[in-house]
Amino acid sequence: MITVLVAEDNDKLRQLMGTVLNKNGYHAILAEDGQKALDLLETNHVDLLIADIMMPNVDGYELTRRLREAGYLNPVLMVTARESFKDKQMGYLAGTDDYMVKPIDVNEMILRVGALLRRAKIASDRKLTFGELMLDYDSITVYRGEEGTLLPQKEFYLLYKLLSYPNKIFTRLQLMDEIWGMDSETDPRTVDVHVNRLRERFKNDPEFDIVTVRGLGYKAVKNV
Repeated sequence: MITVLVAEDNDKLRQLMGTVLNKNGYHAILAEDGQKALDLLETNHVDLLIADIMMPNVDGYELTRRLREAGYLNPVLMVTARESFKDKQMGYLAGTDDYMVKPIDVNEMILRVGALLRRAKIASDRKLTFGELMLDYDSITVYRGEEGTLLPQKEFYLLYKLLSYPNKIFTRLQLMDEIWGMDSETDPRTVDVHVNRLRERFKNDPEFDIVTVRGLGYKAVKNV
């Protein structure tokens, strides 16, 4: 599921945006200011950021600037009451991809989010780098340097999913739904089998561990 981080200090608007995003098939996580957004970005994979400009602690300009300097390439949509050309210019110079002026139409917001994600997908080469490892989604191959290992399809998709969201806990049912399909009649314990195969396959790789969270499921933990 695509994760959208909303950084907005207005409680009602933040909750409304989160509700609308969730209803439209996204997973929304909410931050009341730019500093909280930075904290969340350390432990969550975020596909798109929606940021207000006027926020306490770290404002939208500074938040976007820091992320771009740190190499965050995913789309940023700024939402603000400021509508002058100079304000918009500052936003684009900070690294935003799009701009909405308050009061916003949440339906338009959803359209803009979809458009930004489509553009990002086209620009993306569908590769995930994790330390010295590179996962190529299109060839379901894991590379270390020039050496590549072609994985069984379900193993690769499971690994790619876990490594895309470091420290995020996935239940067995979530992983079954996303990788085997909601209509699959496969036993959820199949996930355990595939996790064990991945652990054995990558036991000598220092970049990550797949950790069992008792009573919940699994998560990938970065070691680099």
